[in-house]
Amino acid sequence: MDVRRLRLFLAVVDGGGMTRAAEAEHVSQPSVSQAVRELETELGTPLFHRVGRRVVLTAAGEALVEPARQVLRDVETGRAAVEAVAGLTAGRLDLVALPTLAADPVAPLVGAFRVRHPGIDIALADPADAADVVELVASGQCELGITAEPVRMPGLTSHALVHQDLLAVLPPGANASHTMAVSTLAQFPLVTAPAGTTTRRQLEDAFAQAGVRPRIAVVTEQREAILPLVLAGAGATLFPRPLAEQAAALGAVVVALRPRLSRPVHLFHRGGPLSPAASAFRDLALS
Repeated sequence: MDVRRLRLFLAVVDGGGMTRAAEAEHVSQPSVSQAVRELETELGTPLFHRVGRRVVLTAAGEALVEPARQVLRDVETGRAAVEAVAGLTAGRLDLVALPTLAADPVAPLVGAFRVRHPGIDIALADPADAADVVELVASGQCELGITAEPVRMPGLTSHALVHQDLLAVLPPGANASHTMAVSTLAQFPLVTAPAGTTTRRQLEDAFAQAGVRPRIAVVTEQREAILPLVLAGAGATLFPRPLAEQAAALGAVVVALRPRLSRPVHLFHRGGPLSPAASAFRDLALS
């Protein structure tokens, strides 16, 4: 199966149409259309429904997306393996991580990796949630993922990195000592992400073990809004230590919890050989 046709097919999928695919791949629109037609002829079935100027994947097209991504990944792995002989002087690494892990450990790891391998570009995806992190790696769109829990899915390999302490973050001026029982935190109105997120689950588990029911005052899908809401007095929240330290610098009151709460950080990837860049990043993270 022709690699160029697969690349243009995926460009149409990712761009949502022939025109955007052509712009992204720096080719003419007729070239994209021809490549798709030739791929459809080769496979003996339509890959897109043509609806006016729009294109929508057929069932066959949907079935091709993940294998096509893996073919291109394998080609890139082969090309990068050759380049690796010269010492990882070029290439790209597609990485995805939970937003709450971006400050730590992702930023220090990416910085250290770029110092060692300045010729490698890194694309850091922006997932919706932990399930999205897993899906981006499982589908082949990203090669490595970093999340706040072990990944137990067939075909994926998970490595433990570190444990992060979870701290209570209270509005400025809150009356609190250096440590606080989980049951005491339940007395504060809480600002949290939606149910199902990793931090929310750990918060709910901690309250359940303490035998208390918290008051969830504000729920927001916009994680970047949680700290401003806390600083404005809307309630308290739970942050991993690196984010809690940033909150403290902005005036929030940060308190350790009794018993100590922490979450594991794991790096994971698909089974099989990794590209040299991904392998080097994994080795750096595990060291």
